[in-house]
Amino acid sequence: MRCPYCNNPKTRAVDTRESGEYAIRRRRECVKCGKRFTTYEYMETTPVYVIKKEGRREKFDKNKLKNGIMKALEKRPVEFEKIEQMINDIDEKIKQIGGREVKSSDIGEIVIDSLKKLDEVAYIRFASVYRSFADVTSFENELRRLLMDKRRMME
Repeated sequence: MRCPYCNNPKTRAVDTRESGEYAIRRRRECVKCGKRFTTYEYMETTPVYVIKKEGRREKFDKNKLKNGIMKALEKRPVEFEKIEQMINDIDEKIKQIGGREVKSSDIGEIVIDSLKKLDEVAYIRFASVYRSFADVTSFENELRRLLMDKRRMME
Protein backbone atom coordinates (compact mmCIF):
# COMPACT_ATOMS: atom_id res chain seq x y z
CA MET A 1 0.00 0.00 0.00
CA ARG A 2 1.47 3.35 -1.03
CA CYS A 3 1.57 6.23 1.44
CA PRO A 4 -0.94 8.93 0.37
CA TYR A 5 1.40 11.65 1.71
CA CYS A 6 4.84 10.79 0.25
CA ASN A 7 3.93 7.98 -2.19
CA ASN A 8 6.38 5.58 -0.54
CA PRO A 9 5.47 1.93 -1.32
CA LYS A 10 6.53 0.66 2.10
CA THR A 11 3.95 0.90 4.89
CA ARG A 12 3.11 -1.31 7.81
CA ALA A 13 -0.20 -2.19 9.46
CA VAL A 14 -0.34 -0.78 12.99
CA ASP A 15 -3.86 -1.95 13.85
CA THR A 16 -6.35 -4.29 12.14
CA ARG A 17 -10.06 -4.61 12.98
CA GLU A 18 -13.17 -6.04 11.45
CA SER A 19 -15.41 -3.33 10.10
CA GLY A 20 -18.77 -4.86 9.39
CA GLU A 21 -19.38 -8.30 8.02
CA TYR A 22 -17.32 -8.10 4.85
CA ALA A 23 -14.62 -5.51 5.57
CA ILE A 24 -11.36 -5.09 7.45
CA ARG A 25 -10.14 -1.70 8.64
CA ARG A 26 -6.39 -1.25 8.81
CA ARG A 27 -4.52 1.60 10.43
CA ARG A 28 -1.24 1.97 8.53
CA GLU A 29 1.98 3.87 9.07
CA CYS A 30 4.46 4.94 6.39
CA VAL A 31 7.99 3.69 7.07
CA LYS A 32 9.52 6.76 5.40
CA CYS A 33 7.51 9.79 6.63
CA GLY A 34 5.88 8.19 9.71
CA LYS A 35 2.36 9.51 8.90
CA ARG A 36 -0.63 7.30 9.56
CA PHE A 37 -3.67 6.62 7.40
CA THR A 38 -6.60 4.21 7.29
CA THR A 39 -7.40 1.66 4.59
CA TYR A 40 -10.35 -0.67 4.16
CA GLU A 41 -10.21 -4.12 2.64
CA TYR A 42 -13.51 -5.46 1.28
CA MET A 43 -14.45 -8.98 0.34
CA GLU A 44 -15.46 -9.17 -3.28
CA THR A 45 -18.88 -10.71 -3.73
CA THR A 46 -20.71 -11.70 -6.88
CA PRO A 47 -23.87 -9.69 -7.38
CA VAL A 48 -27.17 -11.52 -7.01
CA TYR A 49 -29.94 -10.76 -9.49
CA VAL A 50 -33.63 -11.04 -8.69
CA ILE A 51 -35.89 -12.56 -11.33
CA LYS A 52 -39.19 -10.70 -11.11
CA LYS A 53 -42.60 -12.29 -11.84
CA GLU A 54 -42.70 -10.88 -15.36
CA GLY A 55 -39.22 -12.27 -16.10
CA ARG A 56 -37.21 -9.07 -15.84
CA ARG A 57 -33.98 -9.15 -13.82
CA GLU A 58 -32.72 -6.55 -11.40
CA LYS A 59 -29.78 -6.42 -9.04
CA PHE A 60 -30.65 -7.47 -5.48
CA ASP A 61 -30.91 -4.40 -3.27
CA LYS A 62 -30.76 -4.99 0.47
CA ASN A 63 -32.16 -1.49 1.07
CA LYS A 64 -35.24 -2.29 -0.99
CA LEU A 65 -35.74 -5.41 1.10
CA LYS A 66 -35.29 -3.39 4.28
CA ASN A 67 -37.81 -0.75 3.17
CA GLY A 68 -40.49 -3.36 2.50
CA ILE A 69 -39.92 -5.02 5.85
CA MET A 70 -39.87 -1.68 7.69
CA LYS A 71 -43.19 -0.75 6.08
CA ALA A 72 -44.74 -3.97 7.37
CA LEU A 73 -43.28 -3.36 10.84
CA GLU A 74 -44.32 0.29 11.00
CA LYS A 75 -45.70 1.24 14.45
CA ARG A 76 -45.04 -2.28 15.77
CA PRO A 77 -43.27 -2.84 19.10
CA VAL A 78 -40.25 -4.66 17.66
CA GLU A 79 -36.70 -3.79 18.69
CA PHE A 80 -34.58 -2.31 15.91
CA GLU A 81 -31.76 -4.79 16.65
CA LYS A 82 -34.13 -7.72 16.00
CA ILE A 83 -35.23 -6.15 12.72
CA GLU A 84 -31.62 -5.61 11.63
CA GLN A 85 -30.73 -9.19 12.58
CA MET A 86 -33.69 -10.54 10.63
CA ILE A 87 -32.73 -8.48 7.55
CA ASN A 88 -29.12 -9.72 7.76
CA ASP A 89 -30.34 -13.33 8.14
CA ILE A 90 -32.60 -12.95 5.09
CA ASP A 91 -29.70 -11.43 3.13
CA GLU A 92 -27.51 -14.43 4.05
CA LYS A 93 -30.25 -16.92 3.07
CA ILE A 94 -30.61 -15.23 -0.30
CA LYS A 95 -26.87 -15.51 -0.89
CA GLN A 96 -26.92 -19.17 0.24
CA ILE A 97 -29.71 -20.10 -2.17
CA GLY A 98 -26.90 -20.24 -4.62
CA GLY A 99 -26.13 -18.95 -8.01
CA ARG A 100 -26.39 -15.47 -9.32
CA GLU A 101 -30.16 -15.43 -9.71
CA VAL A 102 -32.98 -15.76 -7.20
CA LYS A 103 -36.70 -15.66 -7.90
CA SER A 104 -38.57 -12.80 -6.24
CA SER A 105 -41.12 -15.38 -5.04
CA ASP A 106 -38.36 -17.22 -3.14
CA ILE A 107 -37.31 -13.97 -1.46
CA GLY A 108 -40.95 -13.21 -0.60
CA GLU A 109 -41.39 -16.60 1.07
CA ILE A 110 -38.20 -16.14 3.11
CA VAL A 111 -39.45 -12.72 4.27
CA ILE A 112 -42.91 -14.07 5.11
CA ASP A 113 -41.45 -16.94 7.16
CA SER A 114 -39.16 -14.55 9.03
CA LEU A 115 -41.91 -12.01 9.73
CA LYS A 116 -44.26 -14.76 10.94
CA LYS A 117 -41.72 -15.60 13.67
CA LEU A 118 -41.00 -11.96 14.54
CA ASP A 119 -44.40 -10.25 14.50
CA GLU A 120 -47.72 -11.70 13.35
CA VAL A 121 -49.30 -8.33 12.50
CA ALA A 122 -46.35 -7.38 10.30
CA TYR A 123 -46.56 -10.83 8.72
CA ILE A 124 -50.22 -10.27 7.79
CA ARG A 125 -49.44 -6.78 6.47
CA PHE A 126 -46.62 -8.09 4.28
CA ALA A 127 -48.60 -11.13 3.14
CA SER A 128 -51.56 -8.96 2.13
CA VAL A 129 -49.37 -7.01 -0.28
CA TYR A 130 -47.12 -9.89 -1.36
CA ARG A 131 -49.94 -12.34 -1.98
CA SER A 132 -52.19 -9.59 -3.39
CA PHE A 133 -55.25 -10.20 -1.23
CA ALA A 134 -58.19 -9.32 -3.48
CA ASP A 135 -60.86 -9.20 -0.80
CA VAL A 136 -61.66 -9.79 2.85
CA THR A 137 -62.07 -13.54 2.25
CA SER A 138 -58.42 -13.94 1.23
CA PHE A 139 -57.45 -11.96 4.31
CA GLU A 140 -59.59 -14.25 6.51
CA ASN A 141 -58.10 -17.37 4.92
CA GLU A 142 -54.56 -16.16 5.70
CA LEU A 143 -55.56 -15.41 9.30
CA ARG A 144 -57.06 -18.90 9.62
CA ARG A 145 -53.82 -20.42 8.32
CA LEU A 146 -51.84 -18.39 10.83
CA LEU A 147 -54.09 -19.49 13.72
CA MET A 148 -53.91 -23.13 12.64
CA ASP A 149 -50.09 -22.95 12.49
CA LYS A 150 -50.06 -21.39 15.94
CA ARG A 151 -52.29 -24.15 17.36
CA ARG A 152 -50.08 -26.85 15.82
CA MET A 153 -47.02 -25.31 17.41
CA MET A 154 -48.71 -25.29 20.84
CA GLU A 155 -49.63 -28.99 20.64
